[in-house]
Amino acid sequence: MRLSQQTLDRLPGAVACPNYDRDQAIGIVHFGLGAFTRAHQAWYTDRCLDVGERGWMVSGVSLRSAGVAHQLNPQDGLYTLVERSAEGETRQVLGAVGEVLVAGTDDDAIIARIASPDCHIVSFTVTEKGYCRAPDGTLDRALAEQGFYPLLEKALAVRQTADLPGLTLLSCDNLSGNGKVLRALLTQWFAGRDSRAADYFTNRCTTPSSMVDRIVPATTDEDLAKLEQTMGLRDEGAVFTEAFSQWVIEDEFADARPQWDAQGATIVADVEPYETAKL
Repeated sequence: MRLSQQTLDRLPGAVACPNYDRDQAIGIVHFGLGAFTRAHQAWYTDRCLDVGERGWMVSGVSLRSAGVAHQLNPQDGLYTLVERSAEGETRQVLGAVGEVLVAGTDDDAIIARIASPDCHIVSFTVTEKGYCRAPDGTLDRALAEQGFYPLLEKALAVRQTADLPGLTLLSCDNLSGNGKVLRALLTQWFAGRDSRAADYFTNRCTTPSSMVDRIVPATTDEDLAKLEQTMGLRDEGAVFTEAFSQWVIEDEFADARPQWDAQGATIVADVEPYETAKL
């Protein structure tokens, strides 16, 4: 039997579960909902929801395959986070992910999510490859046509027409100065294109830099089998991680945001010193 909203009551009492109403607005669209994001950004967001913040459910977008959608959608977006340390393991079910959409299949739904008044943040963990840079660091337009750029452009044009508040476009990839990189690439993408989307991006959207740090090994079949024995339910989306986590974000938000800093993240004027310390 799979983990899902309907089977939560079958879990052992030692497993923490979401204590908030998950039927609420999706405020974040995240491109690249891999294991790292589920153990990191989604974990911080789940903690915000758990203390009563509302409107910050996450819509995950897969750009390359439907694998994560097949893992999480049958489980209503739920998955187990297993923290491993010298003291042993702790397990909790996270509920911040409301759905997983797949580019190429769910494009209209992805655009609608970003264009919704409920959306305030679009975030990215797409790896360096996902930014579609040429060897000289500029945007490779041919590659970018297959990435997040066309979807974002269409959604921003809708937001501009509807006169909606700006979006925070938040890179969470291991790229130095990732916010500046994202802004430069998007500026190149929008050059000479739909003026509505370009104007909206230039005048209303921000691209703060961030630094992320947490070790999240690839989940193995053995990991899932052992977890099923312990929990009594099959969880295809489980992630396994160390107890340590760090997230440093530049204080450059276009609109509302979760209070991630109340749950362990650090909001600062300049991320660069933290990147230097990490290196």
